[in-house]
This record gives sequence, C-alpha cells and structure tokens, in this order.
Amino acid sequence: MHAVATTQRLPYRGRLAPSPTGLLHLGHACTFWTAYQRARAHAGTLVLRNEDLDPQRSKPEFARAMMEDLRWLGLRWHEGPDVGGPFAPYEQSRRRELYLDTWRKLRDAGCIYPCTCSRRDLASSAGAPNEDGDDEPLYPGRCREKLGQAKTHATPVGVNWRFLVPDGEIIAFDDLRQGLQRFVAGRDFGDFVVWRRDDVPAYQLAVVADDAAMQITEVVRGADLLKSTARQLLLIRALGLPVPAYYHCDLIRDEQGVRLAKRHDALSLRALREQGRTPGDILAMSRVGKALRGI
Repeated sequence: MHAVATTQRLPYRGRLAPSPTGLLHLGHACTFWTAYQRARAHAGTLVLRNEDLDPQRSKPEFARAMMEDLRWLGLRWHEGPDVGGPFAPYEQSRRRELYLDTWRKLRDAGCIYPCTCSRRDLASSAGAPNEDGDDEPLYPGRCREKLGQAKTHATPVGVNWRFLVPDGEIIAFDDLRQGLQRFVAGRDFGDFVVWRRDDVPAYQLAVVADDAAMQITEVVRGADLLKSTARQLLLIRALGLPVPAYYHCDLIRDEQGVRLAKRHDALSLRALREQGRTPGDILAMSRVGKALRGI
C-alpha cells in the first residue's frame, strides 16, 4: 500500500486554480473562499493560477471574468497573472517548457508509454467511464507493450502518452476534509493520459508540475477530484517531488442532486451579481451546499 502523509512544515502556500472555460458558479465560490480562508488562517501565501491549458475551450473573456468575480467576492491573492510573483508566468498556456521537461523525466524513468488507441477502440473496450465527474475511462492496457518504445520519441507529439499505474496497489491519503481515502490502481483508475495526441499536456501532469514549481504546500479543491489526487500522487512519487496536503471541499448540488458545473448559467456568479446578489448572499448560499432551492 502506498500511503501518503500530509503534514507540512514549510511556510503555507495555497492556490486558486480556476480554468477559463466558462463562468464561475456557486461551487467555485465555496471552494475558492475556503482556499482563501485557509491561507489567511495559516498567515500564508495565496497564488492565483490561470489554468488555461486547453486552447480549444479556454477564452480570454472567461479569464477576465473569473478574476473580476473573485475580487468582487472579496478574495485577494499575493501572486498571479495580474500581480506577478517569483514563479511567473501564472498562466498554464505559457508554461509549456516546464511540462515538456516533466514529460521527458517520466519518459526517461520508464513511467509512460505512447498510446495509439482511437476513441472507437476505447469506447468498445470493457472499461466504463468512471463516476463522480471523472470522465477518463478505465484504460484496458492495449498499448502497454509499447513501454519500451518510449525513449525513441524525442517529443510527445502525435500520440497520447499514458502513465503506467501499478496494478493492485492501494493509493491512500488522509484528506483534511474528507478523511482517509483509498483507491486501487488498475481497478478504480487505469493508465491515465499525461499528454494528449493534439500536443497539449494533460491536467494531471500540468497540475503536478505547477504545484511543485510554485511550492504549493496545500491543495484545496472540490471532492470530485479525489480520484485525480490518487493519480497525481503516483506522478509525484515517480518524479520525486514533495507531497502537498490535500483538502477536498464538499460539492454543491442542484435541486436534482447533480453537482454544479459551468453549464449551470443561472447559478454563475456573474448571473447572480446581475440579479443584485451581494458577496454575503453568495457565501450564505454556498454554505448551505445542498439543494439550493429558492435561488
């Protein structure tokens, strides 16, 4: 079993890491307010990182809106795209060299392999998509035999690159909000993508690289990413990086019990602001955190 301690002795460094792929909603407000308050409670540093990694979905207007909405909510950060800092740039779209260096380290360590499976191949496999908002299907391992070919690739371009998970190993960590978490590699998640065939680094790789480079000591985010944390812990171990503490916030759901997403335009901070809601109203709504009836 791979267990992870989360005790931190370094000066506290937290982060806000929104993606500019839509307007922020109540769930974001709850999570980011929690991150802000935890940084304040520890007299620590708060970093804003613009996770504009996906060139197809990320829009400058959403990046502007998310910073405006977070400031309106009352949040302040010490480092970020608008204020600079020692670990700039704070936009993922400008950090490609770091991600390439991370990819090379994983390749040279024999941890990743090129995958040429098509979407049709994956759709016809026995593995079904995972639940809880984690939409990466359980990979059947068809291209694992290509592990030995990894070092023949000078760049990641043209194929998906997958991290080889240790099948059957229990990945456990003590979450500061959700308690002890246990996932079994190869059962709860399979070999996951770290670099996409369209030459875009995947979320798992970019977040691990950035959190380490920016010396983040505690990661505050939504509970829908608990399984991603198990994946990221494997990357952290493979790269020999320090392990941050984790605090996964409870999810806010709509009247049907569905977790909020950016498609819930009526519950976006921008829409609620336009209705005349105050920051206090937003925080009171997000603290309720259940059905959100009457909004």
